[in-house]
Amino acid sequence: MIKFKRPHFLIVALLIQLISLLVIVCLVKIQTIIELSLFEWSVAQGFLASLLAYCLRMPKWWMLIHLLFMPMIIVTLAIDISPLWFLFFFICLTLIYGKTYKTRVPLYLSSQQVNATLESWLPKGERFSFVDLGSGCGGLITRLAKTHENGLFHGIEAAPLPFLISKLRNLFASFPCKISWGDFWKQDFSQYDVVYAYLSPIPMETLWRKASKEMRPGSLLISNTFEIPGVNPDECIPLNDFSNSTLYLWKL
Repeated sequence: MIKFKRPHFLIVALLIQLISLLVIVCLVKIQTIIELSLFEWSVAQGFLASLLAYCLRMPKWWMLIHLLFMPMIIVTLAIDISPLWFLFFFICLTLIYGKTYKTRVPLYLSSQQVNATLESWLPKGERFSFVDLGSGCGGLITRLAKTHENGLFHGIEAAPLPFLISKLRNLFASFPCKISWGDFWKQDFSQYDVVYAYLSPIPMETLWRKASKEMRPGSLLISNTFEIPGVNPDECIPLNDFSNSTLYLWKL
């Protein structure tokens, strides 16, 4: 049987926009009954694109993007914003989020409640190693290193600005951590006793396959908020934080 590779989600999103735009343009050309302004037609295109995204089972937040994409372009053109502002915002987003279009993992910052909960779970006496996958600005591992001098803490981040902030933060820390720039998918999990992840629903199955293959028996995989489909956690810890998140723990 021939297996076809699923197209990248950005290609799917682009095709949705082009198809819905083509349908609206054809509708404008072939009929004379409906008379709408350019903005109103853009809203119709947005609704159609959002409907197509729903039919293709794209994430709900993509439906909102499709709904607003074309109307926002029309509004932006109408108020005549300088193109330099778009360049500025693009550079800012790239620095903050990095290759989110590829990883599909946005920037999430762990709350203080996560830190307090992990403090009680981490070993108190024996040496251990801890890695934060996508460590952001380094707040979590910096705080944990202060309370667990027996731990070796490693943060891996691929977004430029959060990585820079975490490096600067680490320079003035009482208990420095190891901060690395790069792709955590290329990291060998076997060298860690605890692997912590605050990712998104999309890569969780891949994370579990990698953890199952590489992590040592007895090591701990912790996910903030996002579960691994089809794999029951050994422990669930609800957190009373701003997003009412939950820590899921799996002992390998």
